[in-house]
Amino acid sequence: MYDLIIIGAGPAGLSAAVYGRRAGLELIVIEQTPMGGGQVVDTYEVDNYLGMPGINGFDLAQKFRSHADGLGVVFRSGRVTAIRDEGAFKAVETADGVSYEARTLILAGGAEHAKLGVPGEEKYRGQGVSYCATCDGAFFKKRDVAVVGGGDVAVEDAVYLSRFCRKVYLIHRRDSLRAAKSLQEKLFSCENAELVWNSTLQEIRGTDLVEGIRIRQRGEDTEREIAVEGVFIAVGMRPNTEIYRGTVACDDGGYLVAGEDCATSVPGIFAAGDIRTKVLRQIVTAVSDGACAVASAEKYLVQRI
Repeated sequence: MYDLIIIGAGPAGLSAAVYGRRAGLELIVIEQTPMGGGQVVDTYEVDNYLGMPGINGFDLAQKFRSHADGLGVVFRSGRVTAIRDEGAFKAVETADGVSYEARTLILAGGAEHAKLGVPGEEKYRGQGVSYCATCDGAFFKKRDVAVVGGGDVAVEDAVYLSRFCRKVYLIHRRDSLRAAKSLQEKLFSCENAELVWNSTLQEIRGTDLVEGIRIRQRGEDTEREIAVEGVFIAVGMRPNTEIYRGTVACDDGGYLVAGEDCATSVPGIFAAGDIRTKVLRQIVTAVSDGACAVASAEKYLVQRI
């Protein structure tokens, strides 16, 4: 029986692991992928994490993991399939049939890339369709590509790709971007980037690989085809909460309902990072959540001694 089980090894989960070990809690971290690190691993450059301007996401994730390793945090690989609230303890089940028990849980499974659901998206996934520009961008040097979206990630991706792609089209369904002004300024200064306003992606076409896209301009209801060899989709995230629904309360977007203390609707279960309801989802807020969740878990444990 552990004091704490942390599900997820992104910034929130690793922060919780560090704070938990420093608090003397007996804990383990269950992570689906051996590397862990969460979304930050796929980030080309992190320029807003305090004290580490310009660091790339992979290196930052490795620093987080090394910190946890140095404290002797125990990691277990596995895909969690269910959790159960048994009152005095919580049970965690994994796909390989292994079960764990702990007095408290911190759910820090993060979120995943949202899909458009357009024809060709699944067919060409990995064959020209990507959800991570920093992962796959290098395959498209001196080629024409499209980015779909209008938020921070989409604009960051377009700026990044413009450094080595011949042409970058940013397809956005509105007439203005939602990204931070500083990012917009970087994009507008890219000579090989073209913004395609008020347009939605209708289809991704090709033979064995992506060869082009079909878009529709809103209002005028006209269609246009653009020849590209890569399509990078950046239209938001969806929380990894499917297995918790029915046990822990979620909002309409599927995020676990939890405040700044990270306490969920179930006593002894806490949510940290992108998986919970919050105004701002950034690395720094995920790390903060990890610390807050452990503080709340400690308080819960003390009250039951």
